[in-house]
Amino acid sequence: MFDRKLNMDSIFHEKQEGSLCAQHCLNNLLQGEYFTPVDLSSIAHQLDEEERMRMAEGGMASEEYRTFLQQPSGNMDDSGFFSIQVISNALRVWGLELILFNSREYQSLMINPINEKAFICNYKEHWFTIRKLGQQWFNLNSLLTGPELISDTYLALFLAQLQQEGYSIFVIRGNLPECEAEQILGIMRVHQQQRPKLIGEDEAQTSAGRSAAQSQVDMTFAVEDEVVDEDEELKKALALSRQDIDVEDEEADLRRAIQLSMQGAVMSNKPSESEMGNVKLASQAAGSSAVGQRAGQNEALTAEELRKRRQAYFDR
Repeated sequence: MFDRKLNMDSIFHEKQEGSLCAQHCLNNLLQGEYFTPVDLSSIAHQLDEEERMRMAEGGMASEEYRTFLQQPSGNMDDSGFFSIQVISNALRVWGLELILFNSREYQSLMINPINEKAFICNYKEHWFTIRKLGQQWFNLNSLLTGPELISDTYLALFLAQLQQEGYSIFVIRGNLPECEAEQILGIMRVHQQQRPKLIGEDEAQTSAGRSAAQSQVDMTFAVEDEVVDEDEELKKALALSRQDIDVEDEEADLRRAIQLSMQGAVMSNKPSESEMGNVKLASQAAGSSAVGQRAGQNEALTAEELRKRRQAYFDR
């Protein structure tokens, strides 16, 4: 009998460190420590040099060439961000290719997303991987505390949500290197009772709790202080009460901001058959023609409608 927890533990999941999400994205895709910041920097420098040589062909004394030399690299920066060109070249080493998910060329193939092997997603310089291991899909976002199981029916909805929120999604084509998780999960499916949290989510909640508790203590001392007159006491109590609300609102805003930055990194159990229609509609909004089209649905769903459907989907 296989231990389901051990099966989940077999999945390689590199967590966020600094701004090295491109490295984490690649390693989580390949399921191992295949790339370091030095490796990706080397690729970026090589791309920079190739671009410089092309610009030099127009004349090293030209204004365009001098301007190019003064500009920072477009393939990397000091924070650890790497461009799509760097990621593409890194994957080419393994014989892997990137195809834009919502391109006409790809959509014309009419391939159901669940029949693919992996996707990488990018939004505002954050990269993360969605990969199939065995017969199950996992969100391997480095901003999460661990891998997140995604059901087949939820995958199309997840991709649709990401597209609505501005993500660029790329399909991975080619043979991914063999890994332990693929072998183990190919034998037995896993179940996830509790979705992973965002890194720092517990700390944010604990901090909010400490702030609220301290506010309550301060209010108690203020009430018991007989030296201060009643009017001043009432003013302090009201001010502290407002401060308590502001702290909670700020922490809530912080959590929402983090959640939006990693764009839809939530999981849901497989929906009932009555909910399949909602998944199909969301898949149409993403341009996924592999999910059946419903008669009379001619307009693309808005991001707000998708969010409402997802929320109703989770509340089940």
